[in-house]
Amino acid sequence: MNDAFAHPVTVGIVAATGAVLLLAALVIGGMTLLGRGTPAFRRELWLRYGSWLVLLPLMFGPVLLGKAWTIGAVTILALLCLSEFARATGLFREYVTTAVVALGILAVNFAALDNWYRFFVALWPLTTVILLVATIPLDRPAGYIQRNALAIFAFMLLGVGLGHLGYMANDPGYRPLVLMLLAAIALNDVAAFTWGKLIGGRKLLPNTSPNKTVSGAVGALCTTTALVAFLGHLIFAGTAMDHWALLLFLGVLVSVAGQCGDLMLSSIKRDIGIKDMGAALPGHGGIMDRFNSLLLVAPAVFHLINYVVGIGEGQPTRVLTGG
Repeated sequence: MNDAFAHPVTVGIVAATGAVLLLAALVIGGMTLLGRGTPAFRRELWLRYGSWLVLLPLMFGPVLLGKAWTIGAVTILALLCLSEFARATGLFREYVTTAVVALGILAVNFAALDNWYRFFVALWPLTTVILLVATIPLDRPAGYIQRNALAIFAFMLLGVGLGHLGYMANDPGYRPLVLMLLAAIALNDVAAFTWGKLIGGRKLLPNTSPNKTVSGAVGALCTTTALVAFLGHLIFAGTAMDHWALLLFLGVLVSVAGQCGDLMLSSIKRDIGIKDMGAALPGHGGIMDRFNSLLLVAPAVFHLINYVVGIGEGQPTRVLTGG
């Protein structure tokens, strides 16, 4: 526990999250007692609140427990998202292709656990090559492009995208960084919803996501950038990353990539004609619906930080394979 809460940002994020949950319960409870809003709206709020009570311990718990727990949780998250994606797109009917994607996800996260960066990076093209040849022996050229395009898309998003989040755990100071990202993408969604409702105005992309507004997107950008820049200053104090321009860029990157991840999944759902990717989380939809922002935020943030200060510098590499 001393290691888990060694950094003040970790303590602050966990404490602030608990305070927000308490405040949300009081607000929604007050709305219910006073009869504010429609019954359907209040029910939606309670469903979302209940889901967050389950989600937040599952999100924060593994990060606090340690590297192996964090990477294990990312692996499970990626496989659950693959299950939803495969069922929504019909990829699940392609048993060989789906199995290769799942094995690719496991391999990428094993490389993260091993802190073997070269293998981690090499798995991206290698898994793609395996996907392209895996079904050739079946002598079934019909649908070859579609099934492989879906499979590569799924692997790059769920295996590679989320794999970067797990790889961050190789850094001794990963806890405040990962918790900041988890908190920031959640705030990004809430801020976009709140500013959009308060200000309203022009729709952002009405055909892709009818409920999103320009005011909501700009409000989320400003709110999330300020939070990430502030927390980033505390996390990266004394390093090359602790520069106002880089911190602001980091905040913009988190907000923009997070919103693009949400819009990307909306595009997928509109294209295949569904509302949600699943029903695992009441009030949120599927697991991918909740964690879509991470798919783009994790690799973008990883490579920015890795370029400027490095991630896991000086730590033992190939800890499992004995390199």
